[in-house]
Amino acid sequence: MLVDSHCHLDFPGLAEVLPQTLAAMRQHDVRGALCIGVNLADFPRVLALAENYPHLFASVGLHPEYDNAEEPDVTRLATLAAHPKVIAIGETGLDYHWHKDRPEWQRQRFRTHIRAARATGKPLVIHTRQAPDDTLDILRAENAREVGGILHCFSEDWNMAQRALDMGFYISFSGIVTFKNARAVQEVARRVPRDRFLVETDAPYLAPAPHRGQTNQPAYVRFVAEAIARLRDMTLAEVADASSENFFTLFPQTREAMSA
Repeated sequence: MLVDSHCHLDFPGLAEVLPQTLAAMRQHDVRGALCIGVNLADFPRVLALAENYPHLFASVGLHPEYDNAEEPDVTRLATLAAHPKVIAIGETGLDYHWHKDRPEWQRQRFRTHIRAARATGKPLVIHTRQAPDDTLDILRAENAREVGGILHCFSEDWNMAQRALDMGFYISFSGIVTFKNARAVQEVARRVPRDRFLVETDAPYLAPAPHRGQTNQPAYVRFVAEAIARLRDMTLAEVADASSENFFTLFPQTREAMSA
């Protein structure tokens, strides 16, 4: 079995074809998925998916790319995260690709999410792009080790991965690992410990080869797992078992629903 640790089933391109998307998941033995919140206005859609389907779970947060959205405080995030189907805080983090001026509001938002995660005891889902040092410095300063979490759609190098692993975080690989020019990510996929990696799609984005350029979907997480299996000289079944067990270790409340 496989678990998609990060997807956006409420986004255009997937929301309109939800029954077909869920059927494809079953066909490819993808037993469950974590549906990610990116802003508070759309969070009810994400939560509804988790409430309506036992094998879907939700996170709550405000993505670092959103510079014109309701800004949550710790209390607001903690209140929304109290729902039993909300298992993580995020997607949160730093993105210096789209915000090259490295705005302080983005760093403060990240700190708020970490404090909400610590207040609720729920792990973080972290988006980090071209911001390795600031991401890790803030995680360290805010004692994020207490809750841990995922560096999702990992696109940095082994140096950052190793520092994150040392802080207790998991590394999640997306379709990027199947791209021919993604050598740094592939090196990380080879070297990350077996008990600390996850697989994801980030659907509807970043479809893996051989579907690159198409609308991504959770069923395609199989191609991510196959690429990791080749890189690590493992079987697909071994990668599936290891990544799913890692997900259940981080989110134990999901095991029963996704193993059914």
